Amino acid sequence: MDLQKITELILYLFPAIITGGVAYMFFKKHTANEEGRRRYLIQKEAQATALPLRLQAYERMALFLERINPSSLLLRVNPISNDKDQYQQLIVANIEQEFEHNLAQQVYISDECWNVIKTAKSTTIQMVRNVAGNPETEDANKLREIILTSLLDKSSPSETAMAFVKSEVGEMF
Repeated sequence: MDLQKITELILYLFPAIITGGVAYMFFKKHTANEEGRRRYLIQKEAQATALPLRLQAYERMALFLERINPSSLLLRVNPISNDKDQYQQLIVANIEQEFEHNLAQQVYISDECWNVIKTAKSTTIQMVRNVAGNPETEDANKLREIILTSLLDKSSPSETAMAFVKSEVGEMF
């Protein structure tokens, strides 16, 4: 082959190589864009499905916090007898039962929110146990009275946790 034929071959191949490179880059960008669009649509559809479940979980946890709030709990759970220890056990069992009933909701809420809710539950139980262990608490009615009057000065753990739940739900929108 002579030099002229090699030059002609290079001149014919050069535009074909450039066209092929441009086509390759175009299709690569196009497929990446389509993949991103598909991912976005899948994520949007999953979010549309998950959002109602998450909101329902936050609603259930708000209901849980309201049910373990000492002011509503003590009005709802009446003492069976005058024994303060039995009443304390009844209140703690009621709180634990409510918690176990809503245990699966932790899947749908943030870890931080779940920890705040667990802390509110534990603090409420501890408050009941501390008042029951107080020598001034003579019977179940006195236990109720002391707990309710102590909450007049400060907010309950449930109210603090409820404020956190509300702020987290507000951040979702």
